[in-house]
Amino acid sequence: MDARGHCGLSGRSGRNLPGQPLSVDGRRGEPMGTRSLLGVFEEDATAISNYMNQLYQAMHRIYDAQNELSAATHLTSKLLKEYEKQRFPLGGDDEVMSSTLQQFAKVIDELSSCHAVLSTQLADAMMFPISQFKERDLKEILTLKEVFQIASNDHDAAINRYSRLSKKRENDKVKYEVTEDVYTSRKKQHQTMMHYFCALNTLQYKKKIALLEPLLGYMQAQISFFKMGSENLNGQLEEFLANIGTSVQNVRREMDGDVETMQQTIEDLEVASDPLYVPDPDPTKFPVNRNLTRKAGYLNARNKTGLVSSTWDRQFYFTQGGNLMSQARGDVAGGLAMDIDNCSVMAVDCEDRRYCFQITSFDGKKSSILQAESKKDHEEWICTINNISKQIYLSENPEETAARVNQSVLEAVTPSPSFQQRHESLRPAGPSRPPTARTSSSGSLGSESANLASLSLDSLVAPDTPIQFDIISPVCEDQPGQAKAFGQGGRRTNPFGESGGGTKSETEDSILHQLFIVRFLGSMEVKSDDHPDVVYETMRQILAARAIHNIFRMTESHLLVTCDCLKLIDPQTQVTRLTFPLPCVVLYATHQENKRLFGFVLRTSGGRSESSLSSVCYIFESNNEGEKVPGFQNVCFIKYLSESHDRRASEKQKEIERVKEKQQKELSKQKQIEKDLEEQSRLIAASSRPNQTGCEGQVVVLSSSQSEESDLGEEGKKRESEA
Repeated sequence: MDARGHCGLSGRSGRNLPGQPLSVDGRRGEPMGTRSLLGVFEEDATAISNYMNQLYQAMHRIYDAQNELSAATHLTSKLLKEYEKQRFPLGGDDEVMSSTLQQFAKVIDELSSCHAVLSTQLADAMMFPISQFKERDLKEILTLKEVFQIASNDHDAAINRYSRLSKKRENDKVKYEVTEDVYTSRKKQHQTMMHYFCALNTLQYKKKIALLEPLLGYMQAQISFFKMGSENLNGQLEEFLANIGTSVQNVRREMDGDVETMQQTIEDLEVASDPLYVPDPDPTKFPVNRNLTRKAGYLNARNKTGLVSSTWDRQFYFTQGGNLMSQARGDVAGGLAMDIDNCSVMAVDCEDRRYCFQITSFDGKKSSILQAESKKDHEEWICTINNISKQIYLSENPEETAARVNQSVLEAVTPSPSFQQRHESLRPAGPSRPPTARTSSSGSLGSESANLASLSLDSLVAPDTPIQFDIISPVCEDQPGQAKAFGQGGRRTNPFGESGGGTKSETEDSILHQLFIVRFLGSMEVKSDDHPDVVYETMRQILAARAIHNIFRMTESHLLVTCDCLKLIDPQTQVTRLTFPLPCVVLYATHQENKRLFGFVLRTSGGRSESSLSSVCYIFESNNEGEKVPGFQNVCFIKYLSESHDRRASEKQKEIERVKEKQQKELSKQKQIEKDLEEQSRLIAASSRPNQTGCEGQVVVLSSSQSEESDLGEEGKKRESEA
């Protein structure tokens, strides 16, 4: 604005153009008028605002990145310092690595401090000037533009009212108000215009300052940062970095060598393991290891979802001591699936799936059906669980012990020169045998031992005797062949001729009624039944045959022990499979090493020779020790009770016969008395009437005696009915 009150704008060359005198409407002047020039300046201000906003965002990104770099550098230094406190499962205590990282942490911590100083300098020297220009100068231009636009609109409105004044009817008051309004609006517009034009002229200078000052601050901050870095990175640090670089190269070469070795190992394993990729590998190339006491692998477990429906879940199973553990996918650790100490395991057929086996717990309350991937895994799992069930894993060398036990089973099929030497290791310390009714077993022990030494295998077990590994089919409880042993009939006859249909069953009247779980291993006919070695030989024959022919399946049953018989009952259908009359059980024994194995010899009729008796040895495995099985622990007591029962029955029958004889005597005596009474009655009738009173007295006397005899007869009948 010059001395005359004219206002001019700064051109693009930075010089002030000469202003033109303003008219009332402010639109007079040369063709390039004030309004046109104002539009150019406003367009330039808009372009400056857009450019400065973009520059501000770019510089703000630099500032944010520097702050992030400073924070990240500080965090890196902190983590390097905490390395020695970490516990890596495979790292171990590496003091060289810890000290090296501590040195790096110290240097990086110093660099972090330099980055923090750089962030502060960028905030003060770069971000502050451009922020001031953006927030203060550009916003001032926008505010003045709005005020100038409002003042111009008010001035235009006042001029319009002034132009509409009437020249015919002039009103001094109205004219004065309109004139005053024009004066005020024009003055306000002129003042606003001068401030607005001045701000636009000043913006050209502020633009240059706002561009150069932040860049100057940025460069000065970087130069300062590099100076601090050069001071920190001295010659000693350069030597340290050179040593670390050499160490890294050595580690890289070592890694390359290990990678090359591992690649060669992988190639060799791929070639060697190619047959293992087949789900069911050839057993001739990969034989079954029957001496394992630990095993792990994936199995399919059967889970019942309804009465007839079930699902199969694939889980990882492994043995741990005497426990079978399972671990589902995603679990951190395994959980207990079943206690397999003293358990039983056998191969089963389940839902048309191959390689299934069933594990039953010690008490028989829990069972699980699992499926292996191959025949090899199927047999190894069964053998491993069998070895664990025998508690072989508790020995010092479990696999050697299992191999020795399995080898002894395999050697059982090879005859020894001497039977006594063959069974010397398996003979129990004190074998017990129940007393029988045979007189041939009452010889001396010395003669029995002498006879045993001369026995051969053919004299104990019939040659070429077939072995029965399973119970063929359920049978009725009264088996003719078993019931006719020792010349006995089917049941004991009733001396009174009464039928046994209305009486209670023998099991209900038995004083011994115990039930426990057994598994049938096999049976075979034997030629001798007078020594426990017969049972030992049968055990070895059956176990060896099972091992050679890979027969692992065992029929599980409930053995019911009573005073009269032993019954094998199907646990599912409760049907009696076999019945062993107690008088027919002539011998029993338990294995010396595996106490859960026991057997007994049953003497029956109808063997190979129908006219003679035959002996069959049955071998079982129980969840309990054979010596603790109630039926065999008390077999002598049971047979004694049976014999006592027979004696009591015979004594009772004799007593009944004596009572009958006494009753016959009393009946004959009563008949004699009746004859005497009849004779006396005839004599009384023949006597005269005057003597009637006396006769009546005699009749009374005779009647009393007769009543006494009748009472005696009634007492005899009552005793007879009670008997």
